[in-house]
Amino acid sequence: MQIGEQLYAGKAKSVYATDNADILLMRFRDDTSAFDGEKKASLARKGAVNNQFNAYVMGQLEKAGVPTHFEGLHAANESLVKRMEMIPLECVVRNLAAGSLCRRLGIKEGTELTPPTYELFLKSDALHDPMINESHAATFAWATVAELGRMKELTFKVNDVLKQLFLDAGLLLVDYKLEFGRYRGDVVLGDEISPDGCRIWDARTREKLDKDRFRQDLGNVIEAYEEVARRLGVDLG
Repeated sequence: MQIGEQLYAGKAKSVYATDNADILLMRFRDDTSAFDGEKKASLARKGAVNNQFNAYVMGQLEKAGVPTHFEGLHAANESLVKRMEMIPLECVVRNLAAGSLCRRLGIKEGTELTPPTYELFLKSDALHDPMINESHAATFAWATVAELGRMKELTFKVNDVLKQLFLDAGLLLVDYKLEFGRYRGDVVLGDEISPDGCRIWDARTREKLDKDRFRQDLGNVIEAYEEVARRLGVDLG
């Protein structure tokens, strides 16, 4: 497959055209950032670890009936994905209280949330990804009412699959964000699922094994990512 021009460069991934109009190449870089890009670093092995972690999780979700953009691994730090029109929203499920929920509502970190909460955020670095509701999304045509319903349905289906997958590996899926796109008239899961976009704790000790290690200067960021991957059975090569 021939790789063409770069179409997009985000904080940690770059996307390229290919000689197939329906397929893009997604390259996971070693870059990492937090706090809307205010804190940045390059972490060796990060791109390859997240790429292969994402490939494994997307495969598990496809088996469970969740439509994804993932087509296959291309290299250690590259994947092929469907070319979609991305919806500019983040869907967040929280199983345990952490992060901004604790700051906004004064909830103690680690509080079990029953039922899990579901939140929507507008993808906008300039606005610091503000929290919105479904009325905003429909009014400003970021997504239709039908698309919003499908996104919510799929987000909770992902929760059912991943909570158990992680628990079987001795891990707690604290929270995570998902992004979706439009592909041939359907809503399809896009972007990535990795410790960059999830909070993952050890089920026994509640040690943080995700990007909070970078945000909070806890150290051993990639070692934690690799530990999660190892427990899940991800082949890191």
